[in-house]
Formats: sequence, C-alpha cells, structure tokens
Amino acid sequence: MTMFHSAVSFVLFLLLSAPAEAQSINLDSLLPAGDPTASGRIVQLVVVLTVLSVAPGLLMMVTCFSRFLIAFSFLRAGLGLQTTPSNLILVSLSMFMTLFVMGPTFEQSWQAGVKPLIENRISQEEGFTQTTTPFRTFMMANVREKDLAMFEAIALEKLGADKKLSNEDFRILIPAFMISELRRGFEIGFLIALPFLVIDLVVATIVMSMGMMMLPPTVISLPLKVLFFVLIDGWNMLVGTLVRSFA
Repeated sequence: MTMFHSAVSFVLFLLLSAPAEAQSINLDSLLPAGDPTASGRIVQLVVVLTVLSVAPGLLMMVTCFSRFLIAFSFLRAGLGLQTTPSNLILVSLSMFMTLFVMGPTFEQSWQAGVKPLIENRISQEEGFTQTTTPFRTFMMANVREKDLAMFEAIALEKLGADKKLSNEDFRILIPAFMISELRRGFEIGFLIALPFLVIDLVVATIVMSMGMMMLPPTVISLPLKVLFFVLIDGWNMLVGTLVRSFA
C-alpha cells in the first residue's frame, strides 16, 4: 500500500506541475521597446541592473542623509556610548528624517518626471531631465559656492576651456554637494560634542583633585551627560535644528 500511495502521489505531482512547466518568463516586459537585436537587449538589461544596484547610493549622494547620519554619530560619540543608539536606529532615523526633508523634492520629481514616463507621455530623455531637476534645485540651494568653484576649476584644468562644464552639471554639482554636506555635518558635530567635552573636563578635574586616581572619570561623566541631554530635550533640539538647516 505504501508503494501504491507513493506512485499515486508521484503521478499527481507530474499532472499538477505540467501547467507550471509550460509557463515562461517574458523578459521583454522588463525592457522598453527599442533595439530588436539580442545584443541590444542584453546591453539594456545590464544598464537596468546597474542602475538598480547603485540607485540607493545615488539617492544618498543627492539628499540630506549624510548630514543627519554624521550629526547623530557625533552625538553618540560625544555621549560616550559605544552601541546605544545602535547603528540600525541611527540609520533608520536618518532615513526617515531624509524622507521628511526631501518630501517636496520627491513629490515634484514623481509628478514631473517619473509618473509621465511610466504613462508613456514623455520620452526617456525628457523624463530623466524632469526627474532630476528637483534634485538639482535642492543641491544648488544647499551647496557652498567655494566647493562649486573648486570642482569647476578642476574640470577646467582637465577638460580645457573648450569643454567647460556648467556648475549645474551633475559631474560638478554632486561631488561639490557631498563635500558641502560633510563640512556642515562636521560643523554641527563639533557644536554637539563641545558641551559633552566640557562635562568630561570638569568631572576629570574634580576626580583628580579628590585623589581618586583609580576611578575612571567616564563612570561619573556618562550619567551626567545623559541626564544633561535629557533635561534640555536634546533630541527635539537637535532634530529640529537639523531640519531647519536646509534651504
């Protein structure tokens, strides 16, 4: 009976799997209509996979994510906490703050570029221009003129006067914007870490003057810094200041 049940089960498995084997994946639906040759489709597929793989990194480079993450990292270091809040919490908070600040930019990019492109109302070239224009406007409003001038001068040296790039070209604007964000992030980090440094110095001086050489000052300063940060409602002040720091 056991062999009979096994044979029946095997036959039913073959009958049920037959329709699944007849189905196939239509790769043409993943690519837009264009070059009908196999090599052209392969190139298009490689380009699509490449863009999808680097898309998160590109979004981090053209948004305010780096400033939030740097400021929160300086806060954790200033408090003297190694793993609290954890990296997952800091990254998640930075991402949601980025979505909050960049909300109007994302909405404009979707309405002006992505949505019409999906509905086939504009071409790919026009869709790219309309999608990236809000991000270009945001970066131009927050980039430092000094950083833009530096990359313009470097591009002029490398390409020559006959191929001068505009300061709105992404090859100049994106690295200049990233450098500007790093600088502002470190400036904010310095202002965050300074009060905690003062607390550490005061506690260390008091401990040394009392002759408690074997007692690490961080044992006393850590709860004092956490208490100080909670009493001044530090998270509210820090996040509010970071959000308002963007043009």
